[in-house]
Amino acid sequence: MPREISELGTPEEWLRRAKSNLAIAMQPKTEEILWEDFCFEAQQAAEKALKAVLLAKGIKFRFVHDLAELLTLLEQNGIFLSEEIRVPLT
Repeated sequence: MPREISELGTPEEWLRRAKSNLAIAMQPKTEEILWEDFCFEAQQAAEKALKAVLLAKGIKFRFVHDLAELLTLLEQNGIFLSEEIRVPLT
């Protein structure tokens, strides 16, 4: 069952986590670190930032890791997306 928006925390909390993921993704690469782990952290940062916007706007969302779905949901709710981040609505 989907959780209510009030149960998900605040947009500020989500942005704090997004910034943490981004900080990890921006660390210098060492031999022990795999590239896909940097990619994972960057994706998590983007996902959490998008969910922070959705929360701030009171838009319900599924718990998915699909950035295209989250971006589409923003567009469907009247949130303008610049061309750099726009996804084709297919």
